[in-house]
Amino acid sequence: MYAMILLGNSFLIIICILDSHLHTPMYFFLGNLSFLDICYTSSSIPPMLVMLVSERKSISFIGCISLGLGSTECVLLAVMAYDRYVAICNPLRYPIIMNKALYVHMAAWSWIIGCLNSLVQTVLTMVLPFCGNNVIDHLTCEILALLKLICSEITINVLIMTVASIVLLVIPLLLIFISYVFILSSILRINSTEGRKKAFSTCSAHLTVVILFYGSALFMYMKPKSKDTKASDEIIGLSYGVVTPMLNPIIYSLRNKEVKEAVKKILSKQLHLLRM
Repeated sequence: MYAMILLGNSFLIIICILDSHLHTPMYFFLGNLSFLDICYTSSSIPPMLVMLVSERKSISFIGCISLGLGSTECVLLAVMAYDRYVAICNPLRYPIIMNKALYVHMAAWSWIIGCLNSLVQTVLTMVLPFCGNNVIDHLTCEILALLKLICSEITINVLIMTVASIVLLVIPLLLIFISYVFILSSILRINSTEGRKKAFSTCSAHLTVVILFYGSALFMYMKPKSKDTKASDEIIGLSYGVVTPMLNPIIYSLRNKEVKEAVKKILSKQLHLLRM
């Protein structure tokens, strides 16, 4: 699965770079999403795989410190929804509104906000004293699993995590929902069936990814404490931490005509060069 994540997302990034027709805000954000998925999984899956094959089932204190970039993906998915809103609801003004300076800044701020949130939560957790033999009851150094090992008061940590979950999970999801309400309204006003189908096809891949990612992330971070179980935490953790990044390039490749055309064009060009 990790190999598929690396190959699929790297392939999507290369396609977006090589084909000039894909040098648009939508594919710029998609390239950022693919790179984010590679970074996000590479910070957690390799240490997990090492432990699975080695006799020594342990990780150093420093090795356990990694920046979780899930909040970056939340903001980036909201930014992508806004891009689709402008493209469908204001098509004539789209090149003016989504100019290069704006979409580059939007992507940059997605990374900055996500990294800062992760850094603050990681530092606040790692400075606290840990108890006993420090056995992490989880597949990775998940922040929720680490908090269970803390000996001292963690009220501040829980409060900050709750606020961060509302700001970086609920608010972006609300913005995505509002964007799609306007998008759906605009699509329904299109007279031709072909036009409606084409407009919706540009959003279907993004909407699928949003459902997959937010469904598992909301269940993990917003569920009641009484619902905490080791099995459910691990399954949901694998879902948004491994399965979703693996499926993202597949979803965008299979449900996107422009990506498929770009792949065919590049492959035919390579075959032509080989024949020469």
